[in-house]
Amino acid sequence: MAHTRIRPFNTRDTYPEQRLSNDLAQAVVARGATVFLRGQCPQDLDTGADIDSHDPAVQARRVVANILQLLSEAGARPEHLCRLVIYLTDVRHREPVYRTLGEMLPGIHYVSTGLVVVALARPNWLVEIDATAVIPE
Repeated sequence: MAHTRIRPFNTRDTYPEQRLSNDLAQAVVARGATVFLRGQCPQDLDTGADIDSHDPAVQARRVVANILQLLSEAGARPEHLCRLVIYLTDVRHREPVYRTLGEMLPGIHYVSTGLVVVALARPNWLVEIDATAVIPE
């Protein structure tokens, strides 16, 4: 691991009724160059075009792909992720979005906060995620 993860756990133990498998931690200790990503939305990074889906899992897949692409462009790797803030427009989207995160970011044990908000910048967006990574010294 690139950073020290304090009290790592998996959501299948914390929320067994939700059938999720997300590797999280209570805290992350990191030293190095910090990479702050703006909130990533379900759109193409090159064109700015929204993806053509109202499925929260499909939207989450695009959002995480954008995060991974931007981390790579910044010289960071997925294991450098320290924190995600996940914004959802409907609490019912939590399970499919978090399931997608678990599939795409296994074994990282980042810290996260999830929020349900009234709306995002575009009415068809169901999920937005901002991320912070630290490239080790």
